[in-house]
Amino acid sequence: MTYTGSCLCGEVVFEVEGSFNNFYLCHCERCRKDSGSAHAANLFSSEAELRWLQGEEYVRTFDLEGHIKSFCIHCGSALPNIQMEGTLLVVPAGSLDCDVPISPDGHIYVASKANWDAQLEKIPSFDTIPHDEHG
Repeated sequence: MTYTGSCLCGEVVFEVEGSFNNFYLCHCERCRKDSGSAHAANLFSSEAELRWLQGEEYVRTFDLEGHIKSFCIHCGSALPNIQMEGTLLVVPAGSLDCDVPISPDGHIYVASKANWDAQLEKIPSFDTIPHDEHG
C-alpha cells in the first residue's frame, strides 16, 4: 500500500510505501508540548519506506534526548522521520493526505495526561467554529 502526505503549506510532500505496525496516541509531556494538544498521534512501521517527493530540503529534525520530531521549516508541520538507528519509521497521522488505514492501538503515557483531557467525548461538537452572541 502507498500513502501520501504533506505539510500544511504544501512545500513538503512525501509517500510511505508499506504497512503500519502500530498507531499510538501518546500523552507524554514532550508529545503534548510538540503537538500543542492533548496527545501526539503517530503511526509506526518497521518495514515501510519513506520517500520525499518534494521539499526534503525544508525538513528539519529536532532531537531532545531521544524525543525526535521532524517538521517543515516554513509552516512547522510535523513530518515523518526515521528513528531507532534506521529501523523505525514514525509518521504523524495528521500529516497523511489520505485515510489512516488502522485505528489507534491505544493511549500511551497516560500518567502524564493533561488535567483537561478527560471525558472529551461528552463535550459539545461543532462542524465549524461556533458563534455565540458576542461573536
